[in-house]
Amino acid sequence: MQTKAILGLAEVNAILDAAQQAAEANGWQVTVAVTDDSGELLGLRRLDGAAPMTAMISAQKARTAALSHKETQVFERMINEGRTAFLSAPLEGLLEGGVPVVVDGRVIGAVGISGVKSDQDAQVAKAAVAAIG
Repeated sequence: MQTKAILGLAEVNAILDAAQQAAEANGWQVTVAVTDDSGELLGLRRLDGAAPMTAMISAQKARTAALSHKETQVFERMINEGRTAFLSAPLEGLLEGGVPVVVDGRVIGAVGISGVKSDQDAQVAKAAVAAIG
């Protein structure tokens, strides 16, 4: 029987806390979403001042990163470089800011950030993932 690492409550809270710290250090109002490896939401934190729609977008970015095992910037870049047919894929959250959580070479979840520029969202997401190293 195989075993796998999972994101427990302690890891989810560490990710949420690290993302909040990274965002607040830059004065950014964002929402942070954390999912398991199947893209199901484990935690969500909308910082004061973050727009309501950022909750939905951050969760979609995290889900896409978890299911694809790729950072969502891959999809944004692909579409921006002309592969617009990819917009018909059954995924949402195709903007930069979704980052998978990888442990021992396996994706165990993902983080999605929404609220600032896409590259800034990704910066916060990467800081959050790094918190559980």
